[in-house]
Amino acid sequence: QVELVESGGGVVQPGGSLRLSCVASRRTLRNYSMAWFRQAPGKEREYVGRWQWSTDYADSVKGRFTISRDTFNNMLYLEMNSLKPEDTAIYYCASGPRASRQAENYNFWGQGTQVTVSS
Repeated sequence: QVELVESGGGVVQPGGSLRLSCVASRRTLRNYSMAWFRQAPGKEREYVGRWQWSTDYADSVKGRFTISRDTFNNMLYLEMNSLKPEDTAIYYCASGPRASRQAENYNFWGQGTQVTVSS
């Protein structure tokens, strides 16, 4: 079992930046994919991006968000720049054996951290 805990959410103005962190309770399997998803009120959970040897991003965040991973310290990061009100959501960290954009392919999930972009 792997526990994931996100942190770093908050309230930021449009155009601002935030950095989210995700720590895993134990070393995730070397070939596991780690990903970020988000869910806005009244909407389905949405893929943001993933890291597994390389990165992949949803079109909606490409060029603004950057994912990095510190495998030694079991950390995953999401650097978010040029934030927009439509980025407001609960952001979740996830881990699973497949590099996928589908939430159902991820076995382990964090509790989420709220990001609110508002003036």
